[in-house]
Parts: sequence; structure tokens; C-alpha cells
Amino acid sequence: MEKVILLVEDDKEINQLVKGQLEQEAFKVVTAYNGEDALHLLEQHEVDLILLDLMLPKLGGMEVLKRIRATKHTPVLIISAKGSDLDKALGLGFGADDYISKPFSLIELVARVHAAIRRSTQYAAAANDSSVAIPAAAGSLQYKELTLDMSSFTAQIEDRNVQLTAKEFQILKLFMTNPRRVFTKEQIFHYIWEEDYYGNENVINVHIRRLREKVELDPSNPQYIRTIWGIGYKLGDA
Repeated sequence: MEKVILLVEDDKEINQLVKGQLEQEAFKVVTAYNGEDALHLLEQHEVDLILLDLMLPKLGGMEVLKRIRATKHTPVLIISAKGSDLDKALGLGFGADDYISKPFSLIELVARVHAAIRRSTQYAAAANDSSVAIPAAAGSLQYKELTLDMSSFTAQIEDRNVQLTAKEFQILKLFMTNPRRVFTKEQIFHYIWEEDYYGNENVINVHIRRLREKVELDPSNPQYIRTIWGIGYKLGDA
């Protein structure tokens, strides 16, 4: 089935260049040149991925991202000239799935798009298709008061239900199926993103922080996702 991408980029030359490259990859591309139009198009089209610039007229990219995340889990890949660590952290913190800084290689952009859509497709298939196999003993995973439901892709902490993004679910599953293992950031990136790790720690740091905010009773004193200083992260007691 043809995958639909919403491209939100106000630079017309970049917009058409990226659109043309993605169409060569057999994607259908819907384009917007400002934030307001992007939100209107999302009401009219079911899209599989959103490529979102941050510096947009009428409505900025961060605000667009926040409004998208209020109602949708569609993967969002930020493309922006604002490439500072703070900008990346803010974008990921508001719910972006990935971040690529301008100037970027079209080859790298296409690879990121394919990877994001592949992960999202696998996640949706496992959540909605009863024919997708779930390990027999893994209908749910539990550690102390934290339960991970493998069929609904949610977590429960005591009596509180938690909605997880695809990556948050995968990270938590990785920890809960390997409760004694310490994972480095490089290993987490390799397992979850299925890509080479280029040392961008903010991607891991922000996802861990968001996950802690959802499952920890006190995120500043985590009991489930522990930091092992100088090494990485693990489940439970250090």
C-alpha cells in the first residue's frame, strides 16, 4: 500500500527537492508551506509520516508538533536548520521521533524516512493484527508494580494506565525482558532504532526522560529505569 508523507517546509526549493526524491521512492507526498496549512491537511489526509520544519510562518514547528501529539501518534521527523542540542531536546521532548539538521543528505533523509515508517508499520501490525505472533509467555511482563501489556502496547503502574509511543514501548520491553542487563546508550540505539549510533546522546536521554515521566512515581528518583553511571541504564535496582 502506498505510504503518504506530509512534508511541512516553507523553503519552496527544499520542499520540491525533498518531495521529488521521496516520490522517486514511491511515496505519496502532501506538502505544506506553513504550520496552519499543515494542521488543515492533517484533518483531510491519513498520513504515515510527517516531515516537519521548525521555522515556519503563521504557526511555528514546535507548536505544530505539540498540537499533533495532542491527538495523533503519527511518526514525526523534524528537519530544521536549528540544530543545537537544546532544539533537538525540545523537539524530542514534545514528541518527535527523530531529528535531522540542515543541510542534510537526501540519502540520509530517505533512509530515516524508511526506518521510521518500517518501525511504525511493525508497531501498528503487532497492535492490531491478531495473526502477529506474541511470545506465549509474554502476554504481559511485570516488575514490581509495573506491568507491560504486550497486546495493547500499554504500561500500568499500580492502578494507573500509561499510553506509550512505539519507541517507549520498545525501550521498556528491552529492559523488562533483560532485567539484569545494563545497556549502554549505543546498545539501546542499535536495538531500538536499528541504525548505527553516531554519539547523539540527546536522542536516548530525552526518550528515557519521557519514559520515566510516564512510569515512575517520582521521575527524579527512578525505581524502574535506573542510571548506571558511566555505563548506561537497566531495569530496577542498581
